[in-house]
Amino acid sequence: MNTISYKSVCLDVCTIARNAGDYILDQLNRVNPDEIEQKGHHNYVSYVDKTTEKLIVDALRLLIPGSGFITEEDTAGHDGQKYKWIIDPLDGTTNFLHKVPLFCVSIALMEDDEIVAGVVYEVNLRECFYAWKGGKAMLNEDEISVSGIKDFDNSLLATGFPYYDYGRLEDYVSVFKYFMKHTAGLRRLGSAAADLAYVACGRYEGFYEYGLNSWDVAAGAFIVKMAGGNVSDFSGGDNYLFGRELIAGNPYAHPEMLKAIGQLFQHRSL
Repeated sequence: MNTISYKSVCLDVCTIARNAGDYILDQLNRVNPDEIEQKGHHNYVSYVDKTTEKLIVDALRLLIPGSGFITEEDTAGHDGQKYKWIIDPLDGTTNFLHKVPLFCVSIALMEDDEIVAGVVYEVNLRECFYAWKGGKAMLNEDEISVSGIKDFDNSLLATGFPYYDYGRLEDYVSVFKYFMKHTAGLRRLGSAAADLAYVACGRYEGFYEYGLNSWDVAAGAFIVKMAGGNVSDFSGGDNYLFGRELIAGNPYAHPEMLKAIGQLFQHRSL
């Protein structure tokens, strides 16, 4: 396939994400403790993650034949294709397993080295955040944009807690303390995809986290940018997709976050 309609593909992906979300919700009360696997320290997976990913991959293969995949559960290969899908079938697995009602389906499309479409579907509220190259950022049928709040003291931020890379914990806590004192507060939802979607629609002024994977952030970061926000790594560069650290925010909060993290977060290499 030489050319695609980014809008058409993105809207089709919204349907795929919603269908995946229906399956996830249908399984919410059916997972038994003995069906939960531990991929790593505090890193859980169930048959719901794996089955959802397969459903998504199968549908996307039909949408763009020959496309590749970068997936959390390693369902399919991704070498050599012009188009690659970056997928987290269930972002917020721990929330899901504990029946905390906030978890997402996250799907992004990469053309060569550029993200050109992104969809984050928050399953419980049935909120579909999406954007495509050349278009607008959307929530269901409505256009969205990042917050216009300029005063950092009045900004609400989100973050995530590390669950395996504790070597950077002291600096993380220093940043956390600083933001506690200089903003309207911090939140931790347990889903980076949701955090980024909430920045995109103006519910949060900013989000930061380290230890992230590409499937956690690809779709959400793209939607933030299309909604008028700024996204970078902790050094202010653009290595946030595979660099495992990210700052996203409106044009006023992002520079303040970048400055504070640059001063307080010294251990930047994993």
